[in-house]
Amino acid sequence: MFTDLRVGIGTDIHAFDPNRPMMLATLRWPDEPGLAGHSDGDVAAHAACDALLSAAGMGDLGSTFGVDEPDMAGASGTRLLSETAVKLRAAGHSPQNISIQIIGNRPKLAPRREEACEAMSLSVGCHVHVSATTSDGLGFTGKGEGLAAIATALVAIRAS
Repeated sequence: MFTDLRVGIGTDIHAFDPNRPMMLATLRWPDEPGLAGHSDGDVAAHAACDALLSAAGMGDLGSTFGVDEPDMAGASGTRLLSETAVKLRAAGHSPQNISIQIIGNRPKLAPRREEACEAMSLSVGCHVHVSATTSDGLGFTGKGEGLAAIATALVAIRAS
């Protein structure tokens, strides 16, 4: 039985790395520079994980899947999101909804938005909506140096 609905917020930021493949919203984006990071750099998936963990009061991405864990090197956003959902459910909590906004000039999300929403929803087992915006040329995202994402998650918390 669930007694509470809780909201969590997560953010993630990564610089572009042209030597890596672009993974964003659990999808591969051919012909786009990748994102730097210990894992695949998927800012949308990482922000979603942080939002879920925050809502459940279970820490954050770094404390759950630390960069000192060699098996997490290059881990996919799909894996991180799925494993986060498994950890929440093991604690008796239920992810209900995630909303993610990607901030940057590229890649253009609109042509693949539905695919991104479906892929992320399958990874976590709840509805996920992905949107995007630019920062009108301001800051590192506006200058085309990287991407950022902000996510909000709703989690049903099990009664104690």
